[in-house]
Amino acid sequence: SGCVSTNADGTPKETGMIYRFLVKPLGDMITMLVENFNWSYGWAIIAVTIVVRVIILPLGIHQSRKTMIQSEKMQFLKPQVDIAQANLKKATTREEQMQAQAEMQKIYSENNVSMFGGIGCLPLLIQMPIFSALYFTARYTQGIQNSEFFGVSLGDPSILFVAIAGISYLAQGYISTIGIPEEQKKTMKTMLIVSPLMIVFMSMSAPAGVTLYWVVGGVFSCIQTFITNVIMKPKIRAQVEAEMKANPPKTVVTPRKDVTPEKTEAVKKALNTTKPSGKGRNAGKQQR
Repeated sequence: SGCVSTNADGTPKETGMIYRFLVKPLGDMITMLVENFNWSYGWAIIAVTIVVRVIILPLGIHQSRKTMIQSEKMQFLKPQVDIAQANLKKATTREEQMQAQAEMQKIYSENNVSMFGGIGCLPLLIQMPIFSALYFTARYTQGIQNSEFFGVSLGDPSILFVAIAGISYLAQGYISTIGIPEEQKKTMKTMLIVSPLMIVFMSMSAPAGVTLYWVVGGVFSCIQTFITNVIMKPKIRAQVEAEMKANPPKTVVTPRKDVTPEKTEAVKKALNTTKPSGKGRNAGKQQR
């Protein structure tokens, strides 16, 4: 959705929809800031990135709040989910597997909880073209290639900016783990490393003007994550706990009683009564 087609010489195709409606307007805004306020292109990139991120911030916080509410509710459903998962593992036939899967779906539907934890596609669809437009704006806006920012050429790759971008996204990942149970932290460790590595990999060969966009985005992500995880999450957790206390989750599945041990004991008892202790089938022959 956010891709910009390029010509053979590497310049963007001006007929593309994303370029015409997103990249070019953002580029014109950067140029306007430089010409009218006597800013450098570096400060203009930072200003435009912040403006766009502030506009999107309410949507990101709303989505994070929705996801956290669903996640907290899922903690109260975990005992039933564990039972359904155990039944699924024990299933030996196709019918038993389908029954266990139906139980899993019923647990969530009866308690009005999403199986996907409140993750929606709309915010991502809205944000990706805008973020991509910022990326291509920093890459293709005239003047950026020949300008400097604090002695760093914005037209050439910068190891310094790459390092700052990687550290900012690493810090954002660390902030996202605050207040999360240890079990969930273990499952998140891979993503906490992969995300900064992806940013570093993409920034290594990109002009510093593009990497500056990632730097500002990483710092802004740290601020947004701090708001949602450190400030909002404790309040949401207390709210969900009070709600679950007033309206406990509906019980959909219960542990299935395993009668196998009882049957085994009954069989052993029956054998002991019909077969005297110490006398086998050849006991009489041995006495002879």
